[in-house]
Amino acid sequence: MLSALVWGAVAAVSLIVGTVLALVRDWRAGIIGAVLAFGAGALISSVAFELAQEGLDIGGPVSVAVGLALGAIAFFAGDRAVSHIGGRSGGGSAGLPLALGALLDGIPEQAVLGIGLATGKGVSVALLVAIFISNLPESIGSSSDMRGAGKSRKDVLTLWVVVTVLCALATLGGYLIAQLVGGNVKAAVDGFAAGALLVMLTDSMIPDAKRKVGNRAGLMTVLGFAVAAGLSNLT
Repeated sequence: MLSALVWGAVAAVSLIVGTVLALVRDWRAGIIGAVLAFGAGALISSVAFELAQEGLDIGGPVSVAVGLALGAIAFFAGDRAVSHIGGRSGGGSAGLPLALGALLDGIPEQAVLGIGLATGKGVSVALLVAIFISNLPESIGSSSDMRGAGKSRKDVLTLWVVVTVLCALATLGGYLIAQLVGGNVKAAVDGFAAGALLVMLTDSMIPDAKRKVGNRAGLMTVLGFAVAAGLSNLT
């Protein structure tokens, strides 16, 4: 359990790192977009080589397919709810919705870290790197928006510390779930995370990267995919 908390904190701490970076200086949209695109590619690799493959190995295609559908539906519904109360890009007054959006992204992927630890395979370096990198542009962009709308540095940092703690606890939750259930449920959880991430990547992360960095988004996405795929095959 301690290892799940530690690795969950390592993955989630990039949310705080991004917040601090946003509070100390302004960042060009192109830089944020490039990191977004790289992180998106890394997450696509993790979906393919970590989540889907692991689910197929431990539970079979039906469990993974059910999880994929449920994860996609859950993320879609949650994202719509967040949008209705302020939106992911709704500026400083929408601090809570922005935090909820980060939670919505972070909980499934971090839960899978815990599942991997519980099954004895150790932490997935590729997934860990993908989560860490993809968190940075979200927290940088959101914190910059909130500061621009007049929120104090203390309020912004406190908000993202809370989000970070909850995301880290999701890793512990995944660890505990894996201890209590069989292979089919674990496979469904892998599928759930994969489905949620695919909807997030398609609807939010990749379009945001394209808007910020233009045609270079595709190149950065492939680079992120290549790095994460290499890490997956090394671990």
